[in-house]
Amino acid sequence: MLSEPLGAHLPWSRLDDFLTLVLDLGLTPEIAFKGTDLDDIDLARVEQLAQQFAQAGMHPTIHAPFLDLNPGALDPLVRQITRQRLLQTLQIADQLNAHLMVVHPGFDHWRYPGMEDLWLEHARAFFLELLEHTANSGCRLAIENIYETSPGTLTSLVDSIHSPRFGHCFDIGHWHLFGQVPMGDWLTSILPRLFHLHLHDNCGSADEHLPVGDGEIDFKLLFSTISSLPTLPSVTLEAHRPEDLVRSLRQTSLICFS
Repeated sequence: MLSEPLGAHLPWSRLDDFLTLVLDLGLTPEIAFKGTDLDDIDLARVEQLAQQFAQAGMHPTIHAPFLDLNPGALDPLVRQITRQRLLQTLQIADQLNAHLMVVHPGFDHWRYPGMEDLWLEHARAFFLELLEHTANSGCRLAIENIYETSPGTLTSLVDSIHSPRFGHCFDIGHWHLFGQVPMGDWLTSILPRLFHLHLHDNCGSADEHLPVGDGEIDFKLLFSTISSLPTLPSVTLEAHRPEDLVRSLRQTSLICFS
């Protein structure tokens, strides 16, 4: 069984196109920002959304910008712009009373050969500082697996920070593409601080963001593993087309309760 309500991926740039559909389906938006969205953000629109969500008793998820950004970058100027973008996004998350902000780590072993510890040192300092800005809000931070072949780097980061406001977002599509550790073992390592799930499918060769059940991923194993948790993670369906979202919602329900 999954937490209710489920969430739906919703780019800020397409808010007006798909927000009504997301809400009509009874889903909670996970609003995804690009860096350029933040430069000319319509603050009146943000306030309107905040009022709409408050009236509905809804706490959205926010997905922070990630292109070109890296919290653990060795270049301090890259960390500086990453900090600026994430602080901008956190401000919007606070206005919308978001319960969670998802952040990409920016790490892969090909770009940092033999430098994992140095990347971790920078990333730990970065997120400790960022968490100070969430101290008076209800918004937690979740780090999402992308290119990681194993969960070790991310668990080292989360465990070293050791905060109830910093945990994992498990993206099952990214795991299927890049992970070299069985799903059960990966999940076991992150379950103590698993905050959030991203659900989408693929056939193992590209990040296709297919509807749940249309690719090769064993979602039943995921659902059975998390079903015994005392607190279930929140969940976002990461479909990129309206018809795929509807199909993913239907098939998630069929798989989850079969």
